[in-house]
Amino acid sequence: MSSVSSTDAAERSAPLSRRMSAGALSAALVPVVTCATALMLLTAYTTTGAAGDPPARISVGNARIFVPPNSENTAAFFDISNTGTAGDVLTSVSSTELGVTMLGQRVTKDGAGRMEPLDSLTIPARSRVNMTPYGVDVMVLDPPKLKVGDTVRFDLWFRNSGQVTVEAVTVPPQS
Repeated sequence: MSSVSSTDAAERSAPLSRRMSAGALSAALVPVVTCATALMLLTAYTTTGAAGDPPARISVGNARIFVPPNSENTAAFFDISNTGTAGDVLTSVSSTELGVTMLGQRVTKDGAGRMEPLDSLTIPARSRVNMTPYGVDVMVLDPPKLKVGDTVRFDLWFRNSGQVTVEAVTVPPQS
């Protein structure tokens, strides 16, 4: 005499489609949960900057532009900080409110100093670059009439970090 458990009897009495769908659901659940877990871990990995090249973290402050004594050319200056673990490159600076703007660098040759265009400016990882009238700055050609205290919007374009917008205040040249 064989004894059949009540569970086996209940399973046998359940319709075949219900038994198959429960088995299929169990079989599909493992890969779905595994994929979802892997996707969450990959998202966390890339969000923290651990995947690929580490990101630069660029911030721009102390933005100022000299008020020219006449309608001559002038210069703008920025302090650029990179707190990230990778360097970045400032490729250009623009302003819709001004004329032509370009990166420039003061060069001394044969005892005479002059400004020369600069293609780009490297901002190393974990560093700060301060623009000054005696080094690197942004040359502004044919600016509109500016007065002390005006603000001018600048867009700084970085190779990896993209666009950083900052408001520069106009200051007297001796500042």
